[in-house]
Amino acid sequence: MKVLLLGGTGMVGQGVLRECLLDSRVDRVLSLVRAPTGRAHDKLRELVVRDFTDFSTVEGGLSGHDACFFCLGVSSAGLSEESYRRVTYDMTMAAARTLARLNPQMTFVFVSGAGADSSGKGRVMWASVKGETENAVLALPFKAAYVFRPAFIQPLHGITSRTRLYRITYAVFSPLYPLLKALAPGYVTTTERIGRAMLRVVTQGAPKRILESRDIDLLGA
Repeated sequence: MKVLLLGGTGMVGQGVLRECLLDSRVDRVLSLVRAPTGRAHDKLRELVVRDFTDFSTVEGGLSGHDACFFCLGVSSAGLSEESYRRVTYDMTMAAARTLARLNPQMTFVFVSGAGADSSGKGRVMWASVKGETENAVLALPFKAAYVFRPAFIQPLHGITSRTRLYRITYAVFSPLYPLLKALAPGYVTTTERIGRAMLRVVTQGAPKRILESRDIDLLGA
């Protein structure tokens, strides 16, 4: 299986990349990056993309992939709707539309978030933009497309978030993970389980297209 990864330097993306490199079913991972990371692995190749809203200059390297894990994202804190939409909607759809055209037999997995608003018309800006993006992704002519809506994610295996606020949050709450898992099992998962769940939906499918945190955790168990 050949996998395309976007957002591989973020917290979720790091977890997904780790599971892909460990999985014998994955032959190759092509990670789209803004700058080389220096990470080396026999299965891993990086492709530098300067503008994530325009993939026309790199299309030649994007064909022939079985799956795309879109883990690229940003916190809405301090951002205008226009800026948040550019990353969340514009970048996602630029990649998804290109890949749907080049790889119609691909399975595309988009990482959204718990609380996303599928109506796309709610008062919460980030939730509406996420929901609108989900709908647009699911409407594309892929072999299959799924939306992941994780809630609290425990980073494992030395993985950290690039967002300072998230790093602080995880540092505070990680010791409480067993308690959070016991009190709210439907809202807690790990970077490891997210990666495993993505590989599972590509290889085995899933009973529904929008997967909440509880669904993700069970699929990745």
